[in-house]
Amino acid sequence: MAKREIIQTDKAPAAIGTYSQAVKSGDTVYLSGQIPLQPETMELVEGGMEAQIRRVFDNLQAVAEAAGGSLADIAKLNIYLIDLSHFVLVNEIMASYFQQPYPARAAVGVAALPKGAQVEMDAIMELGG
Repeated sequence: MAKREIIQTDKAPAAIGTYSQAVKSGDTVYLSGQIPLQPETMELVEGGMEAQIRRVFDNLQAVAEAAGGSLADIAKLNIYLIDLSHFVLVNEIMASYFQQPYPARAAVGVAALPKGAQVEMDAIMELGG
């Protein structure tokens, strides 16, 4: 069984519950859900949906880098949206953070997210490939 390593960085919001920002097991890193919190203030980013989506990608990127990887190493991305009409906007913004080949992905409409966020994402990352 692979030894687990807890990943933590001040460049992403601190965990607001009983979880870690990410857990590395072997070459696989499980990134916890990120909502659009500013790491410095732990408050939701201002500026509407585009700002929220960008902040989530920035938070995921910070955790991925703390684990020794990058967004390019993400194999599976899960996106949770309060309003699925923002799906097109997510795609547009995601194209500025990711290049082909893109990760596998799911987009799920949900009723609510922590702290009133409109978007949350979590991911599975493979290192060493």
